[in-house]
Amino acid sequence: MAEKRDYYEVLGVEKNATQDEIKKAFRKITKANHPDLHPGDKACEERFKEANEAYEVLSDEEKRKKYDQFGHAAFDPNAGYGAGGFGGFDGFGGFGDLGDIFGDIFGGFGAQTRNSNAPRRGESVRVSVNISFEEAAFGCEKEVTAPRVEQCPDCKGNGCAPGTTPEICPDCKGSGTVRTTQRTPFGAMQSTAPCSKCRGTGKIIHQPCKTCRGMGSIRRQHKMTVKIPAGIDDGQTISRQGYGNAGANGGPAGDLLINVIVRPHPIFERDGSSVVMEQELSYAQATLGAEIEVPTLDGKVKLNIPEGTQPGAVFRLRGKGIPFLRGGGRGDQFVSVKVGIPKNLTSSQKELLRQFAASMGEYDSGSKSSGIFGKKKK
Repeated sequence: MAEKRDYYEVLGVEKNATQDEIKKAFRKITKANHPDLHPGDKACEERFKEANEAYEVLSDEEKRKKYDQFGHAAFDPNAGYGAGGFGGFDGFGGFGDLGDIFGDIFGGFGAQTRNSNAPRRGESVRVSVNISFEEAAFGCEKEVTAPRVEQCPDCKGNGCAPGTTPEICPDCKGSGTVRTTQRTPFGAMQSTAPCSKCRGTGKIIHQPCKTCRGMGSIRRQHKMTVKIPAGIDDGQTISRQGYGNAGANGGPAGDLLINVIVRPHPIFERDGSSVVMEQELSYAQATLGAEIEVPTLDGKVKLNIPEGTQPGAVFRLRGKGIPFLRGGGRGDQFVSVKVGIPKNLTSSQKELLRQFAASMGEYDSGSKSSGIFGKKKK
């Protein structure tokens, strides 16, 4: 007879493993090796049986202590340690949570199943709305159209023609599910499945409603006006509770989820609650300083440019950014400067520029070098 493997090795866990880790390992092995999933595979059957035996011991704190102290001999009736052996595998011994584990595989094994006639919440509906940069900043109202499932107005959701009622399914007694029992090498196993007679609804409709064809619901295009809050950003979602698909069996409706798409602006960019833009200055404005007008979300404002402003300089306009989504103020606008280099200068303009460069010690009038500044004078 082959020597038994260490129970921790069988489940692939460490000796200090927690009960959750042990259960997780056992669940993984049983799902991979259950005989009903691998009929006729003796190797899977043996691994399944071996895992059951290991789990029965390691999932019980008292049995685990004995096993850690005496090993397999702790459960050998001939070894004199007082163990009564295992409870047998026909009924899976004393496993208290196998219904939960095998319910993942077969959807049953004594586990409770969902009542098909219980109230169920409707699904959410998703739509998108396009808005401008300014509308995102200051808020607006938009009309959206959403296709949603609504309760049939003629049958009030029961799927039957007016004046008739559905019949309780005789096979599942209205539960929508039927329970079957299978004999396996490890005992009887129960599983549940949708009732084939009523298709899992728990009821039989003999005279379907002509409007909804027995479905109890219809799909319609629903228009509504949605308020877009000030400060919303691209990709954010607005939720309208109860405006999604209708629930079933008296359950609540789902939500309408509106995805906001903000169109790019030709001048402004957004960085959180800040507005960022680039402003071009002439060479003279950057050098001598100037008062210019720059656009903002509120219109044009004056901005003083000090003399000697360098390319890349950034100016802040406080309170000219995006309103905070939760209220309480606004962000700022940042103006980044770039300096434009003049093109197509006339001869006189070039000569004036050469004179200026020479006065700055940057131009040698005798040099043949091309360009505005030419060769730097040493």
